[in-house]
Amino acid sequence: MNNSLLGLAAIALAAGAPMAQGQINPTDPQPTCSMCPGTLVRRAELEAYAKKAIAEKLVDQQVRDIEIGKAHVGIGMVYRGKLDKPRPDSVAEHDLVSEVYYVISGSATLVLGSDIVNRQRRPATQRTVVEFNGPGNNGSDIRNGVAHEIKAGDVVVIPAGTGHWFTKIDDHINYVMIRIDPDKVTPLKSEAQSQDYLSKPAPRGE
Repeated sequence: MNNSLLGLAAIALAAGAPMAQGQINPTDPQPTCSMCPGTLVRRAELEAYAKKAIAEKLVDQQVRDIEIGKAHVGIGMVYRGKLDKPRPDSVAEHDLVSEVYYVISGSATLVLGSDIVNRQRRPATQRTVVEFNGPGNNGSDIRNGVAHEIKAGDVVVIPAGTGHWFTKIDDHINYVMIRIDPDKVTPLKSEAQSQDYLSKPAPRGE
């Protein structure tokens, strides 16, 4: 009897004792990306992409694509030159990937909205579809779209399925693109892959 009481007392004490520092409590919510490293992208690398865009007449470039557990997060650099009027069928929409712009320099008129006119499916083999922003559509206009004047320091959030359309760029616009990819449709891209990309001319074509 005494042994049984001692055993119960030991169990009770163990249950009430604080967990050792650093020990994971299995009843707590668990990290969705267990033991994943953090990622730093330095300013110099982003500036190298901007210089490459100007030198090689590029627009959209993917700097990183990072695993965060329940999603991938892409970091892109985008440079667009002067635009007096919108190009034909230049409305863009992505089915699965949301985007956040942080404008570094320049200014532009960006129209946002979901009602896309003359919606046309992007080719599944298009490089931007495969590597950057997944499946989506282009169009010729946005019905009842809202025009925003954006400039350096502004942030724009574009949910998946929302059309976005540059109708005017005053001189240029250069922005960091954050892509949120919960379905993981885009491939991962490491720092080593980024440096290899920067070391030689970019692939051409779509």
